[in-house]
Amino acid sequence: MTNSTTLLIVEDEILIQQTVEDALTDAGFTIVIASNGIDAMTELGDDATRFRGIITDIRIGDGPNGWDVAQRARELVHDMPIVYMSGDSGHEWTSKGVPNSVMIGKPFATAQVVTAVATLLNEADSH
Repeated sequence: MTNSTTLLIVEDEILIQQTVEDALTDAGFTIVIASNGIDAMTELGDDATRFRGIITDIRIGDGPNGWDVAQRARELVHDMPIVYMSGDSGHEWTSKGVPNSVMIGKPFATAQVVTAVATLLNEADSH
């Protein structure tokens, strides 16, 4: 991976945020953090095309949730890879998740996130 592969992490729990950021940075990605849905929407509105993928929790405080963030990302970049993380909303993924996304249940091993991101990016690059 090169430093031009920028990902947006949307997570309100600082410990999870840092753990996922560290794992993805170690894997060679550049990371932008949004601590809630409002910040994520702002980042997407500024220039969604700078992101190669999004890793988002579902419950991220007041305002837009992870489902909303992913929907907006896909409106702006139709094939944006999305990785959802959730401790309790996984059962809603089939009805609320965007197509060709991945759901990872919390707790998870950070290698799961890195693998999910890499797999989705490779799939997107092959199309």
